[in-house]
Amino acid sequence: MKLRSLALALAAAVSLAVVAPAKADGEYGILMKTLSNPFWGAMGLGVEDGAKEAGVAYFSQAVESDQAAEPQLNVCNTMLERKPVAMIIAAINSTNLLPCLKAAQDAGIKVADLDGNLDQAILDKEGIKISFHIGSDNVAAGGQGAEYLVSKLGAEAKGPVLVIEGLSGNITGQKRATGFAEKLKELAPGLEIVASLPGDWDRGKAATITNDILTRNPDLVAIFAANDGMALGAVESVYAAGKGDQVTIIGVDGNSDAVKSIKEGRLNASVAQLPYLVGKQAVENMKKALGGESVEMNIHVPTLVLTKEVLEGGSEPMLQYVK
Repeated sequence: MKLRSLALALAAAVSLAVVAPAKADGEYGILMKTLSNPFWGAMGLGVEDGAKEAGVAYFSQAVESDQAAEPQLNVCNTMLERKPVAMIIAAINSTNLLPCLKAAQDAGIKVADLDGNLDQAILDKEGIKISFHIGSDNVAAGGQGAEYLVSKLGAEAKGPVLVIEGLSGNITGQKRATGFAEKLKELAPGLEIVASLPGDWDRGKAATITNDILTRNPDLVAIFAANDGMALGAVESVYAAGKGDQVTIIGVDGNSDAVKSIKEGRLNASVAQLPYLVGKQAVENMKKALGGESVEMNIHVPTLVLTKEVLEGGSEPMLQYVK
């Protein structure tokens, strides 16, 4: 479950080019959010393996952070200059890449939404057609976080709960937070969400939010964070406050840092998005789309709740995809 040495190189780069065996029908352009997050490093490994197996050429680029919306648009426009036959993109939000997507459509370039960051209603309004969305069911992933919490604390549990959302306006984080809140209300109405605040995917900001909410709610019983980086920031604040045994903390992504923290008994759980599979299947399905095969518009890759018991047990088949 290590990212392998390649991931370290990915994380250190702002953009990179990786080329699989050349094909006469052109190359794919892969646009990630950022390579500083292990989640995207794992997805990059999936893209690499998928391209090798499919025998397609590709180049991959990313921006410095998952908040750099305007720089990502500039990178997207630059990628168009290479005239790829397809683009698989992970937009920072639902609107920042719309001009680039329209230009790609006008150029006859097929586009796929990587990790479900585009809003179909907005695409329809703008007259932009894409080949498919691929990623986890983010509402369901949030719901799985709530199910785990209730399985741990019980349906009759009571107490305040904090939700740390992603970047404001990002549909992925919104869906995860909504899925968690709705399922929690259904399963354990005594567990009350006292704050749901944007952590901007930032570990430090999440730590500050956690510290503030703990001050106001010293009896806090749980935290759900929309990604693992923020969850780990929450872990830091909770343990610094001496409340590690009191607060259950759940993240989303299942990245390598989260896995380490879970094994150490600090982070309680992470809903693993299996980004390796997302990247691999994105390339596989784009090849089908380019070949004229039918591809589902919404492709959901399975998720897995990682806990210390699951990791140490080692019997879950999907663990092979946790990178």
